[in-house]
Amino acid sequence: MLLFTNTTSPRLTYISNFIGNEIGDKNFEITSDKNYFFNYEGLKINYSNTPICTNEFRIENVSLLFESEITEQKIACFQIENCKAFFKTNGDYPFDIFAASFYLLSRYEEYYPHQKDKYGRYAHENSLAFKENFLHHPLVNIWIEDFKKTIQQKFPTHQFAKHEFSFLLTYDIDEAFAYLHKSWWRTVGAIAKAIYLGQWNNIYKRIKVLIVTKDDPYDSFSWMDELNEKYALHPIYFFLVASKNGRRDKNILPTANALQKLIYRLSQKYFFGIHPSWQTGDDKKLLQNEINTLETITKKKPRASRQHYLRFSLPQTFRDLQETGITDDYSMGYGTTNGFRASVASSFFWYDLQNENISSLKLHPFCLMDATFFHQQKLTIEKATEEMQSYFKEVKAVNGQLIFIAHNNYLGTEEFYKGWKEKFEQFICSIKN
Repeated sequence: MLLFTNTTSPRLTYISNFIGNEIGDKNFEITSDKNYFFNYEGLKINYSNTPICTNEFRIENVSLLFESEITEQKIACFQIENCKAFFKTNGDYPFDIFAASFYLLSRYEEYYPHQKDKYGRYAHENSLAFKENFLHHPLVNIWIEDFKKTIQQKFPTHQFAKHEFSFLLTYDIDEAFAYLHKSWWRTVGAIAKAIYLGQWNNIYKRIKVLIVTKDDPYDSFSWMDELNEKYALHPIYFFLVASKNGRRDKNILPTANALQKLIYRLSQKYFFGIHPSWQTGDDKKLLQNEINTLETITKKKPRASRQHYLRFSLPQTFRDLQETGITDDYSMGYGTTNGFRASVASSFFWYDLQNENISSLKLHPFCLMDATFFHQQKLTIEKATEEMQSYFKEVKAVNGQLIFIAHNNYLGTEEFYKGWKEKFEQFICSIKN
């Protein structure tokens, strides 16, 4: 595939590589040579506002991909087929799909001054996807599917490579155990707090677990193993190994033998990654320390990452991850609502918008997280099941990748989550069968 442009740019190279990979089996070849473009015999796309030849597919461009600064973009959405689009132009396609896709994948809007949520994160309510009601759709994938069909109407003999739907289950191990293996002062403090609040049932459950007459309610790891094996899953486990506890970093310390054994066992069997603690967001040096800790325990260097509480800010967090040798990040999504933060259900490389370069850090966006169902959207198990099926259908329709975030404590025996793991397994079964 050949793409003509009057002017090349890092932004155009980046997004043409992504779209090229999505619609075919190679990237676009880019040229500014009109004669070469005119005589080219394969599929050719003229990304300019002036026709060159009759056997071309022309997309008129807006200026975004040829700019080198971050400026407020004037965006007016309009309807095409059954979805929204923006950057409307003329030509053989109704909008500049390259610029619009770049805007969403680069998270351009997250570089604007914005109101953060209570955790200091980019709030989903700020996003164009939320305001225009397409947050729950993998819009970029939908555009690309429509783009391919439109091209084939003009070039009916051209065949595109086909993608297959895939599902990836990921586990965040924020708190491996509810009661077991914690320091005596944490246990005493928790019991004292429960007495003060009159939570006698909590005290009773804790004591039964501690005297080994009842399983720890968060210890669902054997059940997860069985699930993984039963449905031939290849999950990724993300481990929180903060060197000290905090308000939002509650896992037992990595010096605990029980946590080391658990991490080592799982890391030898499954893919794994670091789950950088909340504290790393305030102290960059802690990130490398936690990666070193995980490497010491697993005897392997972690290459994958997902931020605890999905706490990241652009561009600094992703730059920090690259500096420590992380190659793949799985944080692209919201902690406050399910949906497609980057409006895509495909992996893509992060574009450093301030430095205007294509990074080597690959982003793997998720759209579903169990914690969001219960604590943010406050859905019943039945409603959560309906929403999971809805997202499954959305992603399968575009042959994308559906990434789900699960937590061991939600799949355990805690009364609050009663019935959830059974519905969760039914969902996995519906995907795999």
